Amino acid sequence: MTTLGAIGATPRLGSTIKKSFGKTPDGQPVDLYVLTNISGAEVSITNYGGAVVSLKVPDRSGKLADVVLGYETADGYVNDKSYFGALVGRYGNRIAHAQFVLDGKTYTLAKNNGENSLHGGIKGFNKAVWAAKVLSTKDGQSLELSYLSKDGEEGFPGNLKVKVIYTLTDANALQIEYSAATDKKTVVNLTNHSYFNLAGQSSGNILGHQLMIQADKFTPVDASLIPTGELRDVAGTPFDFRKSTAIGARIDQEDEQLKLGGGYDHNFVLRRAAGVGESLAARVVEPTTGRVLEVWTTEPGVQFYTGNFLDGKTAGKGGMTYPRRAAFCLETQHYPDSPNQPKFPSVVLNPGERYHTITTYKFSVEK
Repeated sequence: MTTLGAIGATPRLGSTIKKSFGKTPDGQPVDLYVLTNISGAEVSITNYGGAVVSLKVPDRSGKLADVVLGYETADGYVNDKSYFGALVGRYGNRIAHAQFVLDGKTYTLAKNNGENSLHGGIKGFNKAVWAAKVLSTKDGQSLELSYLSKDGEEGFPGNLKVKVIYTLTDANALQIEYSAATDKKTVVNLTNHSYFNLAGQSSGNILGHQLMIQADKFTPVDASLIPTGELRDVAGTPFDFRKSTAIGARIDQEDEQLKLGGGYDHNFVLRRAAGVGESLAARVVEPTTGRVLEVWTTEPGVQFYTGNFLDGKTAGKGGMTYPRRAAFCLETQHYPDSPNQPKFPSVVLNPGERYHTITTYKFSVEK
């Protein structure tokens, strides 16, 4: 049973509390919701950009640590350029030349990544204040965020009603359920952009983390990180994570794709059985703490990113700075630039249809 504690209260097991988190530049109040399960795992989520601010899970000795990068106040997220923990939309990842065509009409978006549009544009969903509601659930703590993205916002067509439900289960999993509906044909691709370091959010680089990705193919990119349209076999390349491999094992190899991304910043084509719900996309083990992260999703792809653009200049939680490769992202998604790639799975949403995807981050330990 979910209970909403008083603002400023101390979290207790099996509860959700609400705290003040600051204000937007135009004076809107921003809140932080702290969800704690019955064993003490905890996630903090702000209604500014739906960001996962902190996520505390146990290591093999039961010690909790915050395993995601982020900021201590709303100001950090207002000024953020790295999408720490963000709820990304209307379109996660890149759209080439910041435009696409639907039914013969060209829609022009903001160019905020060279010539391309990235993560929804200049004011994507990560810069919106979402309406928040604490839900009553049987198996954990849930927070519902909702937002109306108006027709023409950042160049996208259609009034898009979006609802995202975060659930911290009593089994130490964070489930994110996305749904949306539109009144005009549009494109949608929502994701979460959490940066993980399973040793703790200020524990050096993630090159020793062991990663497995359930993918036989990936989508190679051009110089502006737009997919070429090819689905390339991972076999014989540094992108073969079908068996658990250290993230850093091949990251500095002489490889054209790694050079273009400055490391890994690529979409992987997930192996998925038809007609199933969530399936395993990736598994990560941090050997020193024993923490394990499994990513389960209904999505066809996952963007694996190794924090190549982090520069150690931005102050995060606890006054810590986050240097290059201090964290990794596993952004479940449809493929980048799908609106311009007819061979990729469709991201088109029609009126009367429901966009619905689920991704679950399951935490455990290896002894």
